[in-house]
Amino acid sequence: MEGGTNDGTTVQGNGASTAGSIFWWLKDRCLGRGLNVDPARDNFRTMTSLYSSIHPADSVNLSTRTHGAVFNLEYSPDGSVLTVACEQTEVLLFDPLSSKHIKTLSEAHEDCVNNIRFLDNRMFATCSDDTTIALWDLRKLNSKVCTLHGHTSWVKNIEYDTNTRLLVTSGFDGNVIIWDTNRCTEEGCPHKKFFHTRFLMRMRLTPDSSKMLISTSSGYLLILHELDLTKSLEVGSYPILRARRTASTSDVTSTSETRPSGSPCRNRDLGPLFEKHMSRSSQREGASPRNSLEVLTPEVPGERDRGNCITSLQLHPKGWATLLRCSSNTDDQEWTCVYEFQEGAPVHQVSPRCSLRLTHYIEEANVGRGYIKELCFSPDGRMIASPHGYGIRLLGFDSQCKELVDCLPKEAGTLQEIGSLYSHKDVVLTTKFSPTHCQVASGCLSGRVSLYQPKF
Repeated sequence: MEGGTNDGTTVQGNGASTAGSIFWWLKDRCLGRGLNVDPARDNFRTMTSLYSSIHPADSVNLSTRTHGAVFNLEYSPDGSVLTVACEQTEVLLFDPLSSKHIKTLSEAHEDCVNNIRFLDNRMFATCSDDTTIALWDLRKLNSKVCTLHGHTSWVKNIEYDTNTRLLVTSGFDGNVIIWDTNRCTEEGCPHKKFFHTRFLMRMRLTPDSSKMLISTSSGYLLILHELDLTKSLEVGSYPILRARRTASTSDVTSTSETRPSGSPCRNRDLGPLFEKHMSRSSQREGASPRNSLEVLTPEVPGERDRGNCITSLQLHPKGWATLLRCSSNTDDQEWTCVYEFQEGAPVHQVSPRCSLRLTHYIEEANVGRGYIKELCFSPDGRMIASPHGYGIRLLGFDSQCKELVDCLPKEAGTLQEIGSLYSHKDVVLTTKFSPTHCQVASGCLSGRVSLYQPKF
């Protein structure tokens, strides 16, 4: 027999070795380890290659002359519809694959449309500077399902908890309001004020709705832990954890620290509720009470002793991290920063552990002062699309676009630029990945919307 020996020992040894290697190969495959055996990694290498090769597709540049600046882009969950929130009261709807215009909601609101959120594949909500939220049905776009009244100033953000079917909105009146869509009628939805803070900019829910994050123009990031949206939070009804600056990877074990008193951002910026309860901690050893509030001042590179405004706030699709766009108080610098959630350790009364730490950052182009730039994660969380001047940058945690958990640096490191895409003649304000296709959309100050996809 070819390859055999007289006593068969070599064959037996090779067989055992082969069996052993197959066993470990199968075990690694089952555990999802190794570059050569993990289908998800192989798939992402393909996706990374595709995203690296995408270019502006001239045939799918979308533009009208009446809608003004583009403030927000949102795909339906199945990727079949792209909605565009516009400065001049309009909402545009397109088929992102064929680039066909579906509908223009010419008077969706009476003022700027700021944000759009899909509740499912057919229902979506819009909010506006006219202080209202509107619900829409793709099957009947000639009229609103209903209009929601409750805010007293510009409404800037919409979130949705799919488990409870509660709509959550926030505005420049400082209020976070809960709307019960389970009891929605043509007259509106029952609602209640859930939370209030001064200088509120953006509000987000983690994917599992276990936390609410709120950013402020005074540089604070508020985190409500063990979130319970069914409770109304009045002043004094929830525990406030001690405020501190978020830790970078190099000072994770440092003690509790408040923002320097000489900083433009001081404790009084959060209003009476902060001063009243700053000295109180209801945190029990190893347990977090429901709706406990953590107050942080995120570290921004080069801004340790200066105030900053957190203008954009996004959450990693797997709930691992938060993504912030920060600008200095003088508006002469902008940064994109990634902060990893730190879980599993009890928060002590004397020195609470900060639940976020800075892992990655990059400086942004300082253009379009005064306008908020909305950035986003890719659906798998491995890439970031960020407005950068008259274009967008695709950023990764490393050059191979690995998972965040696979490439956490010992010290905060720089986000890696995977590619740059330019097709606008004005400042880009917002960008969004398609949830189902290898496609990225961007919108600019002059009202143009562009789609980017691979060229073969």
